[in-house]
Amino acid sequence: MRDVVVLGLVLGLSLAAIWRPWIGVLAWTWVSVMNPHSLGWGFITSMPVAAMVAGTTLLGFAFAREKQNPFAYPPVICLALFMTWILATWPFSYFMEHSWVMVTKVLKIDLMVIVTVALLYRKNQIQWFIWVVVFSIGFYSVKGGIFTLRTGGNYRVWGPGGFIEGNNEFALATILVIPLIYYVYLTAPPKKWLKGALLLSIALSAAAALGSHSRGALLAIFAMATFLWWRADRNLVLGILLAAVGASLIAFMPDEWTHRMTTIQTYESDGSAMGRLNAWQMALNLANDHPGTGGGFEIYEPSIFARYAPDPNDIHAAHSIYFQVLGEHGWIGFMLWLSIWFFTWSGASWLRKHGNEKDGTLWCRQLGSMCQVSLVGYAVGGAFLSLAYFDLPYNVLALVVTTKAWMLRQRQTSSVPSTQQGQSAVTV
Repeated sequence: MRDVVVLGLVLGLSLAAIWRPWIGVLAWTWVSVMNPHSLGWGFITSMPVAAMVAGTTLLGFAFAREKQNPFAYPPVICLALFMTWILATWPFSYFMEHSWVMVTKVLKIDLMVIVTVALLYRKNQIQWFIWVVVFSIGFYSVKGGIFTLRTGGNYRVWGPGGFIEGNNEFALATILVIPLIYYVYLTAPPKKWLKGALLLSIALSAAAALGSHSRGALLAIFAMATFLWWRADRNLVLGILLAAVGASLIAFMPDEWTHRMTTIQTYESDGSAMGRLNAWQMALNLANDHPGTGGGFEIYEPSIFARYAPDPNDIHAAHSIYFQVLGEHGWIGFMLWLSIWFFTWSGASWLRKHGNEKDGTLWCRQLGSMCQVSLVGYAVGGAFLSLAYFDLPYNVLALVVTTKAWMLRQRQTSSVPSTQQGQSAVTV
């Protein structure tokens, strides 16, 4: 029954995407981030639902009348250049055949991000996109928070699959979505039950992140909370609230969790931490040897570690978005990738600065602020995880760019004489 329900939703949304391709963007985000087909028990788990949604969305995109040029904005230009670099350097990969699988996977994700930027044109479309992102991760984070509280934090919370199957990866995804839940709280209708449910979702999501037993998650939460407090002009009430909630959750966790978190200070004696340092040094040595191309995807093999790692027998994945991109795509690819996030951050700063300049645009300022909080969590938590190509941070990029594009159109509309405004409204 569950398989039939998911298939029915996917088919319905896929058909709707032909006439309203922005709905296809929502469906793609839901499928790629939440992986709802993984909740099934039968045939739906092996069906190419993502390809189905993407295909109809691209068909609708080809004939869509209401869309914008995504390459008018620096983050998207840098993303396109990074995609081009991945494809151009693929022939120089150490393991071309295995690398091609990741090449196609990453390019598909990034292509749909660009399509998302092109199709999210109106405010209500952007708001629906935020709700879909929040629900797609929030469903699991709230569930994980309940599990953590019910079990006293004695068991780790794991992800649903895909990029965020592991406990550490799931924790980072949860952390990234918490600021977006808070944005929804700020802009939601003033209904007590809804506001209360959103605040409860934030608390449960934080509990789920801690329940993952991820040390990187603890650092990311602390960094985000500190940045949020700083951005709120060091608001005393907010600081007390954040400290109280954080202290309560940490006090709730068992001794095993506390012991694991304290190993952050004694990483030299921790085998996992030293393994990561070994992988980071391997990636750095590889990038220095191949500064233009790197080693390509799937480089975490004995032959590569034997050549570039200090300890050739300690083989680990990159466990860092920075060293992951550096080792796989070299210094040039790494700089292109960093430029994506530099310009995304700059775009969010622009929203904070210019949001609320005109009536009805306060939400842009609030969204810009929360996107920056989310990016802080990604920058800190991602330093210890291999999630450089995960959809969610690129969804934040899409939010920043589409919201800025919307604001710029509002500015243009307000500067056009009233007679011309009426004429442009007819042609849109």
